[in-house]
Amino acid sequence: MKIDSIALWRVRVPLYKPYNTTLAALAELDSIVAEVKDADGNIGIGETTIIPGYTHENGDGGWEFCRTQGKALAGMETDAAKTALDPHRKSDPHAVSVLQVAIEMLEGNPIFDAPDAPLPVPILTPVNSKDLGEIPDEIENHIADGFRTLKVKVGWDVDKDLERVALIQKVNAGRATLRLDANQGFSEEDGKRFAAALNPDSITLFEQPCHCDDWPANAAVATVSTVPVMMDESIYGVEDIDRAADMPGCGFVKLKISKLTGVDMLTDGLNRIKTRGLGAVLGNGAATDIECWIEACVARSTIENAGENCGFLKNREQLLETPLTFEDGAIVLQPGYVARLNHEVVERLAIAKEQFRAERAAAE
Repeated sequence: MKIDSIALWRVRVPLYKPYNTTLAALAELDSIVAEVKDADGNIGIGETTIIPGYTHENGDGGWEFCRTQGKALAGMETDAAKTALDPHRKSDPHAVSVLQVAIEMLEGNPIFDAPDAPLPVPILTPVNSKDLGEIPDEIENHIADGFRTLKVKVGWDVDKDLERVALIQKVNAGRATLRLDANQGFSEEDGKRFAAALNPDSITLFEQPCHCDDWPANAAVATVSTVPVMMDESIYGVEDIDRAADMPGCGFVKLKISKLTGVDMLTDGLNRIKTRGLGAVLGNGAATDIECWIEACVARSTIENAGENCGFLKNREQLLETPLTFEDGAIVLQPGYVARLNHEVVERLAIAKEQFRAERAAAE
């Protein structure tokens, strides 16, 4: 199968409310969208969102990478195009993923096949407020919406974080499981103090306490934590999965399509996590509905817990022509569903656009 054309958009997707993490307070997403076609009109789409501080990549670099590769890949056979992306999977994983996934969808990868009947894929949602007075109502609303797993961002201040977590545990009263996420925000000393003081009630895991490159600090926190640690920002491939599996106190590893760079590689990575005796978690909380749907397609056959691919619920605009179905805390994959871009929305949100065609492989 030959790639006939590649269209790229860099879009700004506004959020309902700022999304607070130790890495950034996001008011909008900076996302790259790709649409790849063959001469017969078959289509594949992909998306990636590069968050400042989450990865060594950045939005400008990701966009330039996709422009350069889009020009080079137009006119290639799909197998050759994926091979051409191989040297860049470590250096530019987010940018590679937007093109790789679009190509995999164009090829008809069965991971994207619609189910025969409506299929719920449970997801979590964050407790976003840092205002203690707002938290009870927020939790009640999440429970009413069917969520049974809640994510709690920490990593700012040990004592205030512990106070907030304790309040969330009290209000939650065991109705939902909790995942804590520091997004690399703690030093080793503060991470150990926080993790050792946690009441484990309803808490499943504590995610990425310290900087992604500081494996010894994360390991030190894991050894004293009252709940299992999950590694995320430190994970880019199988070698990192194995390193996490050898870390005492590490019980989970999280993967995203933007880190493993393709649906087959993501599936293999999730299976590797389970083979090494760890819990596998999947999903990106800061993404458009495109990536959320892609990860739901992978999740239905690879994980047994709530996915973290809930980003679309934070976004004011949806990029898919047919919106995702959300019911009772789950993305519901629908029979006959075909993922196509809503070009009106994508064009309206775009701050840059490029298109490359096989016959000339040059930007229009």
